[in-house]
Amino acid sequence: MAKIKIFADKNLKIGDIDQNIYGSFLEHLGRAIYEGIYEPGHPAADKDGFREDVIALIRELGVPLVRYPGGNFVSGYDWRDGIGKRSERKARLDLAWTSVESNEFGTDEFMKWCQKAGISPMLAVNMGTGTPKDALELFEYCNHPSGTYYSDLRRKNASEKPYGVKYWCIGNEMDGPWQICGLDADEYGKKALQTMRMLRWADAKKADEAGAVKFVVCGSCNAGMKTYPEWDRIVLEHTYEETDFISMHQYYEYKPDSKNPLEDFLGCADSMSDFIDTVRSTINYVRAKKRSRRKVYISFDEWNIWTQSAERTEPDWIKAPHILEDVYTFRDMLVFGGMMNALLNNADVVKAACLAQLVNVIAPIVTQKGGPAIRQTTFYPFRYVSQNGRGETIRSISTSGEFDTERGKARFINEAVTHDPAKREVCVFLCNYSQKAEEVELELRSFGDLTCKQFVSITSNDLDAANTFARPEAVLPEEREPVPVKGGSIADVKLAGMSWNFLRFAY
Repeated sequence: MAKIKIFADKNLKIGDIDQNIYGSFLEHLGRAIYEGIYEPGHPAADKDGFREDVIALIRELGVPLVRYPGGNFVSGYDWRDGIGKRSERKARLDLAWTSVESNEFGTDEFMKWCQKAGISPMLAVNMGTGTPKDALELFEYCNHPSGTYYSDLRRKNASEKPYGVKYWCIGNEMDGPWQICGLDADEYGKKALQTMRMLRWADAKKADEAGAVKFVVCGSCNAGMKTYPEWDRIVLEHTYEETDFISMHQYYEYKPDSKNPLEDFLGCADSMSDFIDTVRSTINYVRAKKRSRRKVYISFDEWNIWTQSAERTEPDWIKAPHILEDVYTFRDMLVFGGMMNALLNNADVVKAACLAQLVNVIAPIVTQKGGPAIRQTTFYPFRYVSQNGRGETIRSISTSGEFDTERGKARFINEAVTHDPAKREVCVFLCNYSQKAEEVELELRSFGDLTCKQFVSITSNDLDAANTFARPEAVLPEEREPVPVKGGSIADVKLAGMSWNFLRFAY
């Protein structure tokens, strides 16, 4: 029997959970925008062309923040192409995804969509073909009240009031050789610093005031880059006193041709934690080197499971091609749940994260043109964690067994524990990566007498099971009988083999 000890001790608190770790991402890529959130003429579309059925699913997910408009797309994007009368907007080649961008949907549409969906925007500025001046003019358009060219243009085009965008990504994956006009770390660090200074000067608030804008500088594209983590160090040494976050991006893939494909895939959650820990260490090194009191956090603003080996089947240079539309299996859901645990277990340093992406493109929600929208398997762990994983993450001590992966040892029982003092609740998220049922003893000390209020499990006899338009409910969460709590603090839980589980306790 595995044992997990959990204590209500401030010394065992990992960190406060920022709700923005449940953010997501929309790029002008494939059908994420067109036929995703925006489809004029659809039966569920409102007068602005926004699909209300999709908005309802996004609200169910509990997404508070969305990064836009990219992604690789942003490094070749002129934001001015997406404002003003639609009849006067020009279609452009999108070199990032070899597509045609109609510019029918742009900054004003995104802001209006955010307002309707109850979402805070995180805007990315172009550090590829763009300049600091371009970024400043977008900032002026979005955030300055009135009386200047771009603020008055916004008032004319769309909104009397400024949008008040708080979060700004200073480019995207600038060390990637695939990135339009990519830069080396010194070039990017200098350009990013000057851009942030200009935006900070244009902001109505000082950096340490409530409501001041927050900046995210580009970290390495992924942990496999030759530039990692030296890129992160150099960029931070240029920008540390101005930025608030450094970005992390990482995607994981099931590789059936590897020596131990299942075990290697299940170990991705532990690998994700190791990646976070390296970036944390890089931040701390630069902070110490600069003798700074300032704290910089991580924005894990692209993360997901993505079958990157899948070939594109549609031709180049068309609008909204059907690309990167991964169908997520039960196996994917298991790994996804562990990745969410990794975010929670690093709540002290990860203060924003964006599931990439939100609709159609490697997404928890998939739509049919003119038809329904469905929940993929990964929708469910995200929903339960975002709705219940609040307050603070507390450290747990586990005796779980381990298995071998290509990256080293990983735990059969992968857990994260959150405590919400305001609601007087403790939530436990458990992945059982063993193929057999496992008994787990949860010891929850110092909370007072606990009662289990909810026990949810997702299981399947088929690792390849997936929710499709033909079978949209092939994989669903199941409400189980709440477990008894002995002596007010000890609960024995039987976890089905290969399962994701959620328990909610109240005191």
